[in-house]
Amino acid sequence: MHVIVATDGSRQSLAAAKHLKSFADPAKITEVSIVAVIRPLASVAFADDLSEDGFEGSFRDAAQSAVDRIAAVFDGWGPKVNKRIRSGSAANEIIKAARQYEAGLVVVASGGRGLSDAVLVGSTAQRVQHYAPCPVLVVRPAPRKPRKR
Repeated sequence: MHVIVATDGSRQSLAAAKHLKSFADPAKITEVSIVAVIRPLASVAFADDLSEDGFEGSFRDAAQSAVDRIAAVFDGWGPKVNKRIRSGSAANEIIKAARQYEAGLVVVASGGRGLSDAVLVGSTAQRVQHYAPCPVLVVRPAPRKPRKR
């Protein structure tokens, strides 16, 4: 089975990749494609939550950095890992990738970029869930622990 793991450069997308690895059987997965999508006309095209020392570069460089970081989660795990950067609408490109690579599963994070993106452009995870040609694993953020007073 080919699995698509989408990243927007957020910590939540890293958590989604780790969640997949925590329960999936690598013997049943033939390939993992890490997919990042750059929105070419957006003022903030890609999150930069995964770089360790502050990232300065192009949107494509930021996307490549995020793809590399997510791919590192699967180092030595077993299946072949592909790194793919696409351009366009995130949901549309993830769905196209799922069709193109005949994916058996798509993994996306819910709430990766925050509330403002969800309100302005709709939830990528929600659109992928509705239109993908295969099952979609939507990984929600871990619940926050209440603060002790």
